[in-house]
Amino acid sequence: MNFLAHLHLAALSGSSLLGNLMADFVRGSPDGLFSPDIVAGIRMHRRVDRLTDEHPLVSEARSLFRSEYRRVAPITLDIIWDHFLSLHWDKFEKNYSLPAFVDYARSHIEPHLASTPEKFQELNKYLWSQNLLIRYADMNCIANVLQGMARRRPKLSALAGSYQDIENHYSAFEALFCQFYPQMMELASNKRLLEQEISPEPCTFPK
Repeated sequence: MNFLAHLHLAALSGSSLLGNLMADFVRGSPDGLFSPDIVAGIRMHRRVDRLTDEHPLVSEARSLFRSEYRRVAPITLDIIWDHFLSLHWDKFEKNYSLPAFVDYARSHIEPHLASTPEKFQELNKYLWSQNLLIRYADMNCIANVLQGMARRRPKLSALAGSYQDIENHYSAFEALFCQFYPQMMELASNKRLLEQEISPEPCTFPK
């Protein structure tokens, strides 16, 4: 899962949006580094990643990539899942629009950025100013994201070529996501993605 899906599942679970978005920027145990609700959010993010990686439908999606791109397939899939969620947001979430949710998430994260890792702060400058979570619905944006990651990290140069596999099997990826993501939503709504018994602050979603 990538940024938008992690934020959405966090909201459904009543978990920390900040913790769930920041998790990839925190190495090792987060205990003692952040407040308990943020720690729980980080752990939820990691649990979502594990369940996603182990899910049979995701394994099926990985098999659609050519052999030379299988190594980076999990990263490409994370991004394409956000594409489908952004594109079909109104099908998955009936209670509030995507722009309203993005504004809601931003308002809960930005005030706390000063106490977060520097690289995470840099991500947020780009994420919100470029309206990335909404622009993910555009495949041109997805191509640019993959190409940018490939340029910045030579070890992941195969990401650029993996875009062709997305184009070649677009309908199959879309169908798999539409089966897989509702299962994750159900787990989130039933609080089954939370690893620690910490009472989260109630979330009031925008309308």
